[in-house]
Amino acid sequence: MPDDLRARLETICLALPEATGRGDQQRTFQVRGRTFAYLLDDHHGDGRIAPCCKAPPGENAALVASDPGRFSLPSYVGPKGWVSLRLDLAEVDWDEVAELVLDSYLLVAPRQLAALADRTGPTA
Repeated sequence: MPDDLRARLETICLALPEATGRGDQQRTFQVRGRTFAYLLDDHHGDGRIAPCCKAPPGENAALVASDPGRFSLPSYVGPKGWVSLRLDLAEVDWDEVAELVLDSYLLVAPRQLAALADRTGPTA
């Protein structure tokens, strides 16, 4: 995986209040022990590089339906409201990545931290 893609995603995720990252092959981002994003890098040989984030109810399916070339439902957690967005394409909308990460963070973070993130938000 290109280091610049990983670094840019890490910058977005770790800018959120009390966000932490762990792992190398499958990088996971958490807030107070709750996962809000993780990175898939050629998972099961599919060639995709994609962060996976929790989405509001029904939004994951709507995103996939709107652009199945960029969005997909990740294995195992897709039916639980998660969605992935490909970073291995020619063009990446980093503002969209930041919005997806922020939405996921807001769904899992404690209210006090979510309020702080909602005011500041990550930057792409």
